[in-house]
Amino acid sequence: MSAPLVVVLDYGSGNVHSAAKAVEAAGARVELTADRERVMAADGLLVPGVGAFSAVMDALRAVRGDELIDRRLAGGRPVLGICVGQQVMFERGDERGVVTEGLAQWPGTVSALRAPTVPHMGWNTVDAPEGSRLFDGLHDERFYFVHSYAAHEWTLDPHPAIPAPMVTWAEHGERFIAAVENGPLTATQFHPEKSGAAGLRLLANWLRTL
Repeated sequence: MSAPLVVVLDYGSGNVHSAAKAVEAAGARVELTADRERVMAADGLLVPGVGAFSAVMDALRAVRGDELIDRRLAGGRPVLGICVGQQVMFERGDERGVVTEGLAQWPGTVSALRAPTVPHMGWNTVDAPEGSRLFDGLHDERFYFVHSYAAHEWTLDPHPAIPAPMVTWAEHGERFIAAVENGPLTATQFHPEKSGAAGLRLLANWLRTL
């Protein structure tokens, strides 16, 4: 069986190359592109993100990444968002009073962390639910975070015909969403590509779902 093909969406986000190298190290064949046909044909699509919510949304829309993500998910094709790549999956981001519409795959607003020290930078544990495929074998590990904003609530109404999403939490001043597994859409607030062996194991776990 050949290694899965993962496209890392190349839309100008600063950590695309480190994300691509990490996914390759975890066992995938990797392409760095925003070409529509390649994005749609890949086994998995990785959407990295660093910086401001509004800037990431502008850059995504500039390469029609919003449409590509939506089309893949509508067809049940796996997508993984990282850091701001998780945040933009929510309805909107509120940064210093500037509200930006997100991809609206999930309801809710990404807003500032209420914590004594911001940004939240460094290693932290997470609280993953039982049965998580993403965190299989990783329940006592620490992951690397760098962020000042987060989603604080999970308000998606469950659908009786669809398995309930698995939401992983972390804490820095307050609880926030650290990862979500929701059918073909998976996302992490932390950086697997900066999380050493634990991050590579998590990426390998995601590759096994493709």
